[in-house]
Order: sequence, then structure tokens, then C-alpha cells
Amino acid sequence: MKSDKTILITGTAGFIGFHFVNRLKNQGFHIVGIDNVNDYYEISLKENRLRETGIDPFDLVEHKPYNSSKIENYTFYKGDLRNTKFVLDVFQSEKPDYVVNLAAQAGVRYSLENPYAYTQSNIDGFLNILEGCRYNDVKHLIYASSSSVYGLNEGTPFSEHNGLAHPVSLYAATKKANELMGHTYSHLYGIPTTGLRFFTVYGPWGRPDMALFKFVKAISNGETIDVYNNGKMQRDFTYIDDIVESMSRLIPFKPAANENWDPQNPDPATSPAPYRILNIGNNSPVKLMDFVKAIENTMHTKAKINFMPLQPGDVVSTWADSTELEEITGYKPQKPIQQGVDSFVQWYQNYYK
Repeated sequence: MKSDKTILITGTAGFIGFHFVNRLKNQGFHIVGIDNVNDYYEISLKENRLRETGIDPFDLVEHKPYNSSKIENYTFYKGDLRNTKFVLDVFQSEKPDYVVNLAAQAGVRYSLENPYAYTQSNIDGFLNILEGCRYNDVKHLIYASSSSVYGLNEGTPFSEHNGLAHPVSLYAATKKANELMGHTYSHLYGIPTTGLRFFTVYGPWGRPDMALFKFVKAISNGETIDVYNNGKMQRDFTYIDDIVESMSRLIPFKPAANENWDPQNPDPATSPAPYRILNIGNNSPVKLMDFVKAIENTMHTKAKINFMPLQPGDVVSTWADSTELEEITGYKPQKPIQQGVDSFVQWYQNYYK
């Protein structure tokens, strides 16, 4: 899709945001990126992602635009979404046509230790994004939700059209709150919003707090890996390229009001407002021990395993029904787990020498 439009992307020093910028850089957009480059995990990884997109982290000035020399039409701001004035100033000066909100305080387990970080970033920060969209005629807001919102739901594959009321972590609760906030602004102000429930995203440049990164690091160092629920878990692992391809295709497909929406039997995924919820997952859950085996195959090393009970806030299984995504975009996430693990391990070994 070629375009001369402006797209604002938050979280561009993060895992998904970094890849999304790279995916869009040749599509004719003027890209505006925002990230606060916080220390939730190693800042050097975030800084090196920025370097890959032509940004020198040492030249950044808080709240001031930085124009990338490596990507034409790319402007980056270092700043925090919790700062209302900063966010609204960026909206006013850049006038984005589209907004993709990927910034958030991530991690299920960290939410048990530092709950306030989640309400401040995921609720207050997202509210500022919604207010920016409200006053600046944004054509389509796409924002990151999470498969964790399915919580205690065990009806697999998970469908967007199933009701949700039982999250098991504060992280999941804030993501569900984002969906509710998005609907409210779609209803009140006619802003087209699409919430994306990501399913266990993995791949090169991934987050150090995710299982693949932790397992590869431990095995590389001859250390033991912790495997929860005694290995009796499965995840719908979704490769990063499938995520960003799906997102890029969704940009022009803004949601419309569902004229057949029945208030007596309400569909949670649509609305009489221009609102939509979509899963992005591989629709192919992998058993945790098969995932470990894929890593062992790539690294030619047997993992030392410490079996653990289920962690608080965790769920046993995830499995995405991505039918709606495929119908809208014509694209289906499809990367086989062994190929995806191979790509990550190759990146990890090159990156860490």
C-alpha cells in the first residue's frame, strides 16, 4: 500500500514497534515514532533497535523531534505517553492520519510486583492517545491488546466473539480496559478503533523477559531453564513477521458500524460504533515441551530443566481463532515454530557474539 499519509506509532524502541517501523518504511508513509526507552529490560537492546532505524540514542532530546537519516520521512520523539501535554503537542504538530499504539507496560509477572506501572502506562497513557485522536481527526486507531484478556476462558480456539470477564493478571485487566476505552471513544466521537489481541509474539530482537529469549540465554550459558506447570502448557506462538504483515494490511481497513448488532445478544467484537476486536495468532498451538525441543534442535544442546508449578497470573493454554483477520486482510499468520526458533537463535548468537 503506497501512501503519503502520516502514521504515528508508539513503542517504536520496543520489539513489535521496531519491526513495524521497518515494515512500513518503504510504503510511503511519513512515520512518527514515540518511545520513552524505559528500563523495564535492558536499555541497550532498545537503543540498538533505534540505531537499526537510523537513530542515535545519544542525540535524543526529551520531547524534541529527531529526524532519522536512515529512514526517509521518519521522525522520532523520546517521551512518555503519561505526559498529557507532550502527547497532545505531538498530535497537534504532526497531524497523524493513522495511529498505532504499541506502547505499554508489558509482562504478566512484573504486574504482580509493580501494579502501578500498569495503570499509569496502559490506562493513563492510552487515555492520552485517545484524546489525541479525538481532537485531530484520526482516520483509524489500531492498538495492542493481548491474548491474556481471555483469562479463565478455556473454550478454544479463542474467538473475539466470546464474552470476557475473568482476567487473571492486572496486565490482562488493563488490556481489557483498553478495549472498553476504545469502544467508548468509538461510540462517543466516531473514532474507528481496532484492538488487536496478540498471541505470544516471538522472533529476532525479542524481549528478554519472554520464554524463548530466557531459554536460549540459559541454554547458551549451560544454565537450567524453569518450565512452569510441569511443562503441561501450550501457546499459540506467532512470529513477528506475521504480526507486522497483518498490522500493515489492516491500516486501510478501518472498522464500520455493525448495522446488525443486536443489543439483546451483543457481540463483544463489534458494535453499532466503528469498533472492532481481532485476534492475531498462528491458529496452531504448540506444546511447551515441543517448543523446548525446537530450541534444543536448533542449538544442538539438551536443556537442563527445572519443572515448576503454574505461576500466579498465568494460563495453561492459548489458541487463536484468526478467521476474522484472514477474511479482512487476506493474510493468515503461518510461520512454523521450528523455522521461527531457528531465526531467533541465529539473531541471538550474532547479536551477543
